[in-house]
Amino acid sequence: MGGGVCASGTTARIARAAPHMWEEPCISGERGSGAVFFTGCALRCVYCQNEKISFAGGGKPVSPVELRAVYGELLALGVHNINLVTPSHYADAVIASLTPPLPVPVAWNSSGYESVETLQRLEGLVQIYMPDMKYALPETAARYSSAPDYPEVARRAILEMHRQVGDFELDDDGILTRGVLIRHLVLPDNADNTRRVIDWVSETFAPGEVLFSLMGQYTPHGDLSAFAELQCPPTEAEYAYALQYLGESGIEDGFTQDLGAVGDEFLPDFNLA
Repeated sequence: MGGGVCASGTTARIARAAPHMWEEPCISGERGSGAVFFTGCALRCVYCQNEKISFAGGGKPVSPVELRAVYGELLALGVHNINLVTPSHYADAVIASLTPPLPVPVAWNSSGYESVETLQRLEGLVQIYMPDMKYALPETAARYSSAPDYPEVARRAILEMHRQVGDFELDDDGILTRGVLIRHLVLPDNADNTRRVIDWVSETFAPGEVLFSLMGQYTPHGDLSAFAELQCPPTEAEYAYALQYLGESGIEDGFTQDLGAVGDEFLPDFNLA
């Protein structure tokens, strides 16, 4: 059967599985994060940087047993964690692949646009949640992702994630072993949206509860002819304003990004797509 917006069937399909060094330092560390990129997505963001696998489908079909074997190959390379990237629409297969528990933390790396019911099925199987908080404004979510309910859905999802895994924990080497890492990508000409995201995180969580990552890596992708404001990366002034607002917000734990991380050279090679 087809999978609605995600354009996926019930069999999991992966586009890449390899150590990944470009996550936040507490995820990639020195040995890399064991990233497994799944094809398909529940959102249709007009600026998607992974559009090759999010929209076009494809990828290598894998059974839960084969997926478990992929984890084993990554673990043999010494990765710090198994990092499941955009896995939500393959929840059944992924859940089956995570039994028995793995010897390293499992990270659920998602858009944040997912149901509490699906997340509840992951309790005890996932130790790290890495959700996006793309939008705090329904009109912005509708314009760029055709999902006006995104802010409400993502807030509920993130609260459930934190309920499950609790406050973040780092080991002696600064590697995240448990917790929630919320990511927000700064979009050009969307300062109000970024402010509202930061406001929600700062008002909802106290210091020491979650990590927050403010990303400046936006690179124009796809047909943006109807979105003039998205046709260039954020300016230095725009990102500097976001950094200043974050610094004044009371959020103490997390990461910011150098604008030098902008460009296609930072995108993974989806060699299985």
